[in-house]
Amino acid sequence: MNPRIKKIQQAIEPLRQQIINHPVYSLMDSIDDLGVFMNYHIYAVWDFMSLLKALQNNLTCTSVPWFPVGSANTRYLINEIVCGEESDVDANGVRKSHYELYLDAMKQCGYEPQRFLNFIYALKNTGNIQQSFDEAEVPDAAKEFVTYTFGMINSGKAHLQAAVFTFGREDLIPNMFLSIVNDLNQKFPGQVSEFKYYLDRHIEVDGDHHSHLALEMTTELCGTDEQKWNEVEAASVAALQKRIGLWDGIYKQILSTKVLEAS
Repeated sequence: MNPRIKKIQQAIEPLRQQIINHPVYSLMDSIDDLGVFMNYHIYAVWDFMSLLKALQNNLTCTSVPWFPVGSANTRYLINEIVCGEESDVDANGVRKSHYELYLDAMKQCGYEPQRFLNFIYALKNTGNIQQSFDEAEVPDAAKEFVTYTFGMINSGKAHLQAAVFTFGREDLIPNMFLSIVNDLNQKFPGQVSEFKYYLDRHIEVDGDHHSHLALEMTTELCGTDEQKWNEVEAASVAALQKRIGLWDGIYKQILSTKVLEAS
């Protein structure tokens, strides 16, 4: 393994452990709790796709007339990841992006993300992400998470975008969460199966094959440039801190809902 990759992995390991062991997982014991989680997490699923397309725009030619951009190996890596994320298959073999798989899972659970969809509608109309946050009354934790991601996108620096994509966007899925989803799927047949499929697919595709491709892509982009490697480490640490902040927001929301229900 590249020693710089190993150094970054060591730097972010404490943050990864915080995410894996976050109390939000043990708090979720109902389909309503899962609905709260998904209504926050959908922002991360969506801006992951935006980050991916920013990388593709940066590392390949996406305009006409076409000219070769960067190295062919880097083009291959990002295009393969885009193909898998943007046009995977659902449980019935129908081509869909992972974002669309997530929306389908939310609808099946009975938690169509109206606030998130209002945000997307506003963003399509205005092109202004901060204004769209305000119009849709996006929760602060989701707003801060997306704002950081788009800061990396708007930097125009491919190595920073790759850093967040590779190290900061691992949806670390602990066994506890998988067990909770499996239990809910058994208790509520026909309501959680699509979310279970999404998680299984995510582990199979994103957690294995795509993570290796992303590491290779980041290594190519940084090469022997020490400053780039240092910037990648800092961006990765900050991205995982934002993930913890998002999880904290979900935890507080679920907890406050439970308190209200108990009173």
